[in-house]
Amino acid sequence: MSFRDARDFLLRHATDYAAARAGFRWPELDEFNWALDWFDPIARDNDRTALWIVEEDGGEGRWSFAELSRRSSQVANWLRDNGVRRGDRVVLMLGNQVELWETLLAAMKLGAVVIPATTLLGAADLRDRVERGGARHVVVGAADASKFADVPGDYTRIAVGPPVPGWLDYARSRDASGDFTPDAATRGSDTLLLYFTSGTTARPKLVEHTHLSYPVGHLSTMYWIGLEPGDVHLNISSPGWAKHAWSNVFAPWNAEATVFVHNYTRFDAVRLMSEVDRCGVTSFCAPPTVWRMLIQADLTALRTPPRKVVGAGEPLNPEVIEQIRAAWGVTIRDGFGQTETTVQIANTPGQDVKPGSMGRPAPGYPVVLVDPVTGEPGTEGEICLDLSDRPLGLMVGYHGDAERTAEVMRDGYYHTGDIGSVDEDGYLTYVGRTDDVFKASDYRISPFELESVLLEHEAVAEAAVVPSPDPVRLSVPKAYVVPAEGFPADEETAFAILRYARENLAPYKRIRRLEFTDLPKTISGKIRRVELRGRETGERPAGEYREEDFPALRG
Repeated sequence: MSFRDARDFLLRHATDYAAARAGFRWPELDEFNWALDWFDPIARDNDRTALWIVEEDGGEGRWSFAELSRRSSQVANWLRDNGVRRGDRVVLMLGNQVELWETLLAAMKLGAVVIPATTLLGAADLRDRVERGGARHVVVGAADASKFADVPGDYTRIAVGPPVPGWLDYARSRDASGDFTPDAATRGSDTLLLYFTSGTTARPKLVEHTHLSYPVGHLSTMYWIGLEPGDVHLNISSPGWAKHAWSNVFAPWNAEATVFVHNYTRFDAVRLMSEVDRCGVTSFCAPPTVWRMLIQADLTALRTPPRKVVGAGEPLNPEVIEQIRAAWGVTIRDGFGQTETTVQIANTPGQDVKPGSMGRPAPGYPVVLVDPVTGEPGTEGEICLDLSDRPLGLMVGYHGDAERTAEVMRDGYYHTGDIGSVDEDGYLTYVGRTDDVFKASDYRISPFELESVLLEHEAVAEAAVVPSPDPVRLSVPKAYVVPAEGFPADEETAFAILRYARENLAPYKRIRRLEFTDLPKTISGKIRRVELRGRETGERPAGEYREEDFPALRG
C-alpha cells in the first residue's frame, strides 16, 4: 500500500475492526518525507483550517493548510540559510503557538532531527538535551531564552517572539521564499525525532523515531480516535511530549482534520466546555488527570459533547468512564501506547467497550502477552510486540544505549514493561507496570485495580497505591489520596474511604493504610509511584491512618 492507500483503507473500515485488523498492511516506503510528500500535497490550494488556537484571554488564531505549508517552507529556507543542515539536531522548545507547528514541518522538510522539549525544563534538563542529544541548534520562546545561559555548547540560538540580544530573530523567516526545494531525498529510515522520556523511574531514555515510525505509524492512532476529514480535534497535551505529536500533529493531519488547541495557565473545566461548544469540537482526547478534574464539574454545562472521546497516558478508571457516559451519552475509549510506539491497543470506534478493558490490538500491531518467568505466550503476562512482524510504529531503539535497546528487544519481542491479561474475545486489561505490581500475603496486587475502586468514592479526587512494609504480610496496600473538594483530610474522611475499600475489595486487596497528600508527578503528569514507594521505610509517618485505628474495621 501507499501511504494514502493505507490511510484510506482505515477510513473505509473506521467502525469495522475485524476488517481493518485483517486487511491493514503498513506501507513499504523507501523514501518518504511526511511534510513534503503528504502535508504539502493535501495543503495545495486548501483553505480549510489546519490549526485553531484559542487563548485564555479570548483571542484566537486560525491557519489553513495552505498557509502552514507556505510558512513552513519559508522557515525551512530561513533555517537552511542560517546553517541548519540535513541530519542536524534541533531542540524545539515552544508552547502551543503556531511557530511550533511551522518549525516542526520546516525541520522535517530539511531532514533535520527534532528534539522536542517542554517549556517546563530547567537548565540541568536542557544541558542533558543539548549534550546527550548532540543538538546543534535550539529554537525557543524569547521568554525562555535565559534558561540557556548556563547551557554550554556551540549551537545556533533562535528566539521566537521579542528580539533577544545574541539570538537570531525567528520573525526574519518571513523574508524568505515560500518555495522550498529539498537538497536530497529523505529516506524513510532517516531519524526524525529524538524523545527524552519523562523518567518515572530512572534517568530519561532517548527514544529514536524515523520519518516512518511516527508520521506513518500514527495511522494506528488516527484509527483509534476515529478521526476523519473535517473533524475538529482537541487534544490536551503539552508540547515536548510524545502525546502532543500523536494527537496534535500526525493523527489529525493524517486524517485531514483540524488541530484545535485551548491555551490556559490553570485548568478551568467550565471554560473548556464552553470553548468546545462554541468552536464545534467533534473529537476530544485527554489524560486521566484531566478527565478526573472534569467530572468534578457540572458536565451538563457542555451542551453539544464531542462524538469521539478518548483517554490516554495512563489507564482510565471505570468510574470516570461511567460518569462521562451518563452526562454526555458517549463512551470514553481507552488507548494504550508509549513514547516508543504509536497506539498498540485500543477500544476503536463502533466496538463494544468492556468495563476496565483497554481494548484489542490496533491494526498492524502483533500484541503478545509473555509470561515473565517462562518466556512463553499466555493469557496474562508482559505486553509485548512480536518482532517477526515488526510494527512500523515501533521506535528504532534507545539512541546511544545499545544495552538498554537489546534488553527491551530481547527474545524476539519488544517488551513494554507493562502487565496485562486477555479474555476469550481478545480484549486486554491493564494490570500495571512491572515495577508497580507487588505482592501482599503472597497475592499479586495491581495498584491500578485498587485505585479504580478508590476513585469511585466521592471523597477521592486522585489516588496512588503502593506496598507498605508489614511484619506479617511482607507488605500491605497503602493509598496516597488527594481528597476531593469539600472533603477535609481528616480522620473521618479516612475512615469513610477505608470502609468503602473494605466493602468493595477482596480481603487480600483491602487498603490497610491511607495518607492524604499531593501526588508526586513527572512534568508530563504521570504519577511517580516510585517516589511514593521510597517513602515507605517501615516507620509509621505522622498523618497516616491504618485499619487497626478504627474498631469498626478490625478483623
